[in-house]
Amino acid sequence: MEGSAVKKKLGYGLLKKGDSSSEQKKLNGSSTEAPSYHNLHRELLLSHKRGLLLEEKPELKRVLEQRRLELHKEAEMAQRQPSDLEMELRKRQQKLQEYEQEEIRQRENQQKIPEFVRVKDNLRRTQTFEQ
Repeated sequence: MEGSAVKKKLGYGLLKKGDSSSEQKKLNGSSTEAPSYHNLHRELLLSHKRGLLLEEKPELKRVLEQRRLELHKEAEMAQRQPSDLEMELRKRQQKLQEYEQEEIRQRENQQKIPEFVRVKDNLRRTQTFEQ
């Protein structure tokens, strides 16, 4: 009886298996390894708050961070001076766009011309090639 009184702790009850052995079991039903479980859970929560687990961040936070980074990069790009290469590439791109717009205008003008006039022009061209 003295041995069982020594083992008895606050919050624990005795579970008897037969007459010879007795084991401790918590009354609330959780395991006896509760302190380590709570420590692991606390560590997981802290690492989640610090952002150590990138995959575990909420989607909204990830999207907001990405937008903030993109805006920051765009602001840096706008502040710095364009290089010579970038300026030359922009000029070439503008020229190409102008050529494309001119071609579109010519096509529209060709479509506005009546068909008989276009056929007549084509006939003139073929006659000049034959001569």
